[in-house]
Amino acid sequence: MYVRLFVSGLLLGISGLLIHATTPQPKNSALATNEISQRANGLHGYIGYSSPRRPEGFGAGIGFYTAVWPLVEKPLAGFQIGLPGNWIIPDNPDNKDMPCCPEGTIARTWEPRGPTWASVFQTQEGGLGYWRGNRYHYGPPKFSMNGVPDCYNSEIASPGWPFFYRAAALPEDQLGIAQLSNRILVPPDGITFVEDLEGKFLGYTHMMLPLTEKREGPPPTGDQSWTLFLNSANFKGPVAFYIPEMWSRLSKEYPAIEGMGLDAREGTMGGGGAMEINTVPSFEMKTPEGELYIKIPQLQFPVDAQGRSLLVQDVTYYSKDALFNPVKAWKNGGEAVSGAFREAHSWKPDISPRKISLDGGAQLNAGGTKLGGLESVVEAIVTDSNAFGLQWQENPFGKQGRFPEYFKQVGDLRVPIPEAEAPEELTESTFALAGTEKEYINWRDGNEIVSGNFRIDKELPYSTPTTGAWAHPGPASEAYSVDLKDGSTVTYKWYRFIDQPSFQQFDWSTEEKAELQALVEKIHRNWTIDKTYMAPPSSGGLVAIDPVLILSPPAGMEVGYVPIVVRQERKLVAESDRSTSALARR
Repeated sequence: MYVRLFVSGLLLGISGLLIHATTPQPKNSALATNEISQRANGLHGYIGYSSPRRPEGFGAGIGFYTAVWPLVEKPLAGFQIGLPGNWIIPDNPDNKDMPCCPEGTIARTWEPRGPTWASVFQTQEGGLGYWRGNRYHYGPPKFSMNGVPDCYNSEIASPGWPFFYRAAALPEDQLGIAQLSNRILVPPDGITFVEDLEGKFLGYTHMMLPLTEKREGPPPTGDQSWTLFLNSANFKGPVAFYIPEMWSRLSKEYPAIEGMGLDAREGTMGGGGAMEINTVPSFEMKTPEGELYIKIPQLQFPVDAQGRSLLVQDVTYYSKDALFNPVKAWKNGGEAVSGAFREAHSWKPDISPRKISLDGGAQLNAGGTKLGGLESVVEAIVTDSNAFGLQWQENPFGKQGRFPEYFKQVGDLRVPIPEAEAPEELTESTFALAGTEKEYINWRDGNEIVSGNFRIDKELPYSTPTTGAWAHPGPASEAYSVDLKDGSTVTYKWYRFIDQPSFQQFDWSTEEKAELQALVEKIHRNWTIDKTYMAPPSSGGLVAIDPVLILSPPAGMEVGYVPIVVRQERKLVAESDRSTSALARR
């Protein structure tokens, strides 16, 4: 069962609302009687695969390669689809009835997840996708981390920000991700890529590392620093990690869950992985005869010579002997570790396809109208090489690799139809492009549990304070900036690793800080971005990350310092600010 089946339905809190429709005017009075409206709930559901439960002891790392491609020709407003990803949750198989989520958390209100709420307690998710909260758009998808430490009361996606629902950096006591790499930037709006994506894959693994020691507390905290590793054409290695205290702090007020979080438990993938089709706009047109026609954006997939779209390959689980235990020995004075995952301590499950489950017209998994007739167009498959993907049939509704764009209500199903059979005014209706929205309304808006402003002005830059943990001990360099392919400017500063803002909330001893700093300096010296960590993909090439995100440290900061983003804004705004500053200095 997917980890976020029920969660995603709640994320679509406004998906049933009518939104402004920009449609052509009727050409005659007869057409004027047609009812046409634009909605935010045209398509939702999952395209995914199943994975059997992992063997005992193989929950210290989970990774795979996923295809990177432009799902839509142009980014659209009100559009959110995640490319194939997974949801890692803490594995507590012996818990049959104890609630992991305390009263006063958002997920505790989701009764179908009871009695344990284990699947919505804590997760590592994120991945590749298009999100409604993105401020900057350029065509291809982006990559973002995302960790949920407290039953969906919060989500933490970078060393400064949550998953798009704040422009200002998180309060210091809510930070939870630490920058580990000294060679790559982590923008709050997501990592961008070069636009040559055909047949390209991105590898990523969440792997436990023993970066910190266990602490007795309160609250008790384990020693598992779940670390994101990427494998791309121009960057390989660890990027950032979830600080163990991020997972354990919920137990400070709810001790019943001590030792049950991702700081202390192995991970499991929750039954498989999937594309999550979350929020897709649609036009609906009702004729005077009562016929209902639907248009959704054109979704496009890469297709090989066999008519297949290979989306996920090389799904792999790892035991602690793959990297955690060797690094622990290295940390304690043993031989240096290359960082390569030891394949002898991995397990590759035989995955199987799930039937495509999609509907439209209502909230996700909450009464939508099923799509029918898709089997004549496409079906989910697993290849002989254990890769998950789609097999396209001869498509009567468009080019191979194109998901049907037009549907008609027939009985209790919505079935695809050719464009030629759709009413003209529907075919001429166009969806608003991304960047036209003035506001992003996060799914938490209106909840009665977590206070805060969840309606965000999209023109606001991602910004950080000039006081507190961002200033004390503070950065070791001046500000630098780079312009990304999405039209934004990212400003960053170099911090000594242990001085970065995410750590300043903890009362660690001088010795503890020195020990962690020393281990990171070993990693910087030995784990360069051109080495092998994940095994190469079984097929296809590797995508290249936007080159401006790949950095070289300044002189004197080659080891033990990391780049921390302090601002991200539209390029023209940034240029204006720089010009104003230059004039002020004259």
